Amino acid sequence: MSEISLLIRLAEDDDDFILALVPRLVDFPLPAWRPRHECLKGTRDDLLGHLEDQPANQFLFVAEDTDGERVGFVELHKTQDFFTGRSNCHVHNIVVAPGHDGRGVGRALMTHAETWAREHHCSLMTLAVFPGNERARALYESCGYGTDLLRMAKPLR
Repeated sequence: MSEISLLIRLAEDDDDFILALVPRLVDFPLPAWRPRHECLKGTRDDLLGHLEDQPANQFLFVAEDTDGERVGFVELHKTQDFFTGRSNCHVHNIVVAPGHDGRGVGRALMTHAETWAREHHCSLMTLAVFPGNERARALYESCGYGTDLLRMAKPLR
């Protein structure tokens, strides 16, 4: 696959574009205890809060193709490592717009995230992914990501 040419920039007036992509963040089998509507609402509320408040240590980047069409976004959080105290960068959300899958947009966004993290003196990149999100897991693994901690859950109903 050839390199895709993208402009990746900080989000500005991209609220509608970003929020319209939220359903893609749960477009795969979820754990039985994670109702889709709750995941959608929580993610939408989180992104809306980011867009409205621009919290410290959180950065939202939008990717545009050579025609200026927005094709995806990545949200990064600069965090502190529990074990070492060093700065880390967490990929909080990453989404490729419909019709742009398989063209290298996700990989370009991940590369941008890693470059940004290095420039901001982060020691480790982290991310979380649902087990059923096989497409995302394949991308992350192909980018060199491996399991660090395994989060387990049990509903208490």
